[in-house]
Amino acid sequence: MTDFTRREVLKMGAAGTAVVGISALGFDVAVAEATTVKQRLRIANAKVSRSVCPYCAVGCSLLAYTRRNGNGSVELLQIEGDPDSPVNEGTLCPKGASAMELAVSKRRMQGPLYRAPGAAEWKRVSWDFVLDKLARNIKAARDRTFVTRDDEGNVVNRCEGIAFAGGAAFSNEEGYLTTKLMRGLGFVYLEQQARV
Repeated sequence: MTDFTRREVLKMGAAGTAVVGISALGFDVAVAEATTVKQRLRIANAKVSRSVCPYCAVGCSLLAYTRRNGNGSVELLQIEGDPDSPVNEGTLCPKGASAMELAVSKRRMQGPLYRAPGAAEWKRVSWDFVLDKLARNIKAARDRTFVTRDDEGNVVNRCEGIAFAGGAAFSNEEGYLTTKLMRGLGFVYLEQQARV
């Protein structure tokens, strides 16, 4: 019986493990080259557009990849975080990561729906109908709740029956113009999602 030192046992064990590991992985170059999967990136040659996540007030930057199909329609391929953004540095929260579903979900509404008072069903209506209805409702609520003088007799000219909340994806200019419009209508209850 041959005596082995502890060092020799460790050497033989390491060598045996290496041989078994390499043979199990199949390090045959010819086989590896033959089974290489040729892949093409889905976003190869796609147009990249920059956008902002619409969900919260953080303002994470998005990259949207689109491609024009043969029939002239534009297909949205992917939305991901913008690594060049100082806000999110390419990362997105779970809601932001699902931003593509806003555009491609089968459950997304493709147009306005309206349910008349007392009706049980929603029906498709035109944008003209919706905008006219919205304008009439704003006018009626403003007329009903407009206050010209406060309790002390001071002229205030304000509408206390309507509030407005701005969206987090508003730019500074959009927020400024929207605030001017709402103040022009006499609204005093204005809020911005960035402060909520």
